Amino acid sequence: MATLPARMTAIEITEPGGPEVLRPAQRPVPEPGLGEVLIEVAAAGVNRPDTMQRQGLYPPPPGASDLPGLEVSGHVAAAGPGAHRYEVGAAVCALTHGGAYAEYCVAPETQALPVPAGLSVTDAAGLPETCFTVWTNAFERARLRAGERLLVHGGSSGIGTTAIQIASALGIRVFATAGSPEKCAACEELGAERAINYRDEDFVAVVKESTGGEGVDVVLDMVGGSYLQRNLAALRPEGRLAQIAVQEASKSQIDLFSLMRKRLSIVGSTLRPQSVESKARIAAALEERVWPLIEAGLIRPVIDSRLPLGQAAAAHARMEAGQHIGKILLVCDPR
Repeated sequence: MATLPARMTAIEITEPGGPEVLRPAQRPVPEPGLGEVLIEVAAAGVNRPDTMQRQGLYPPPPGASDLPGLEVSGHVAAAGPGAHRYEVGAAVCALTHGGAYAEYCVAPETQALPVPAGLSVTDAAGLPETCFTVWTNAFERARLRAGERLLVHGGSSGIGTTAIQIASALGIRVFATAGSPEKCAACEELGAERAINYRDEDFVAVVKESTGGEGVDVVLDMVGGSYLQRNLAALRPEGRLAQIAVQEASKSQIDLFSLMRKRLSIVGSTLRPQSVESKARIAAALEERVWPLIEAGLIRPVIDSRLPLGQAAAAHARMEAGQHIGKILLVCDPR
């Protein structure tokens, strides 16, 4: 086994603010603790929670790294006590508590999954955060099943492109919203039956027209705010709204009678604060249900861009500009 370096390059948040507060720094290489693996990073995915943490709006939970980054891919460099599944050198991707914007990162072994056959180690960094989020919210909490209908907001985002593909592969009719003709075309190419440009179309009307006036069974929403009542209107009786983010606003008013009349349910969750045991259960479900679909070529991470780790500020600026389709990755130089 190669000797590990004592220090590494990592991206620090120097103070709350814009993308420019992300700066490379030297940090000690972390040591894996009980049940953890140390991963030599090939790439890290960039996600909305990272931008919120940078702004000071989403602090890491107690005991987590202060470095941003919630998903990573690479090779196992060392294993802590009690971590026995992966040998040194194994190619993995993992959901982390933080710290993925670095050359080395630790993660619970139970939150690490093997890189699917046929997928590069680098691009596997685009899987964990989106797959964990989509599976637990749409399929577990909202009980989405084959033969049902799903409306995905933000269809061209990392979450959206993943949700469209998983749902389509599992026999679900998918509708999606996006903000440009290019993004709508990308959603339909990935499997959406109809992509709706929310800038000039009413998604409620389009969904109703496309389903014979019935609506969809599940809405996967990251907008919140003014979308809440419209989401309920787009649902058919017994429908479920899965709320995964609130990019517009966290507060909204609804007509409770509309919820009662159609027997609707609203569920939601955030991923980062959940226990290691909960995330381990989700990881096991993904390996059983979703990883075979990836290896069969039915699902792939949609990669918008791959930027060097040192260009984390540019990656955040691109995400916040809203022009990307799919995942933005930060790539480490091979050592």
